[in-house]
Amino acid sequence: MTDTPDVPQTDAPAAGEGEQKPQIQTRMITQFVRDMSFENILAQKGIKGDPTPEVQVQVSVDARKRGADDQFEIITKLNITSKTKEAQETLFILELEYAGVFQVSGVPEQQLHPFLLIECPRLTFPYVRHIVANATREGGFQALNLEQIDFLQLYRAQLAAQAKKQQESGEPVN
Repeated sequence: MTDTPDVPQTDAPAAGEGEQKPQIQTRMITQFVRDMSFENILAQKGIKGDPTPEVQVQVSVDARKRGADDQFEIITKLNITSKTKEAQETLFILELEYAGVFQVSGVPEQQLHPFLLIECPRLTFPYVRHIVANATREGGFQALNLEQIDFLQLYRAQLAAQAKKQQESGEPVN
């Protein structure tokens, strides 16, 4: 048996432990399709041959405060276009706006905007992926299984685009 030094036991909190950080709480109240459109161009035009598809996905996220305290509506917008690789003829277009209503508390004010535009869309993304897969399959194509979206990178890109726009227009950058 080895000897261990005696460590005095105290009930006093260590330095810095006495400060209580606010507990972050996120609750999804509801989620729903705000708007959706699927257009099967292939069926309308009758593109010949066996086209090899090339899919482009554009994603944006928006947040707005709702009437109730600590409630926010987060909208994930997707614009998905599939074209043939060879002739760049459009096969289908899918536009989707998917909303989630969240009750968020305990997030410091300066961190609320990134929290809403990064963490909340991560929670609704599995449902968005499911809707896209079903819509493309039901629309006559192979089910499109979206890859994971990096909402942090998307947020950073939106901030950079806003800063560039402000710089070009001569507005002061916050």
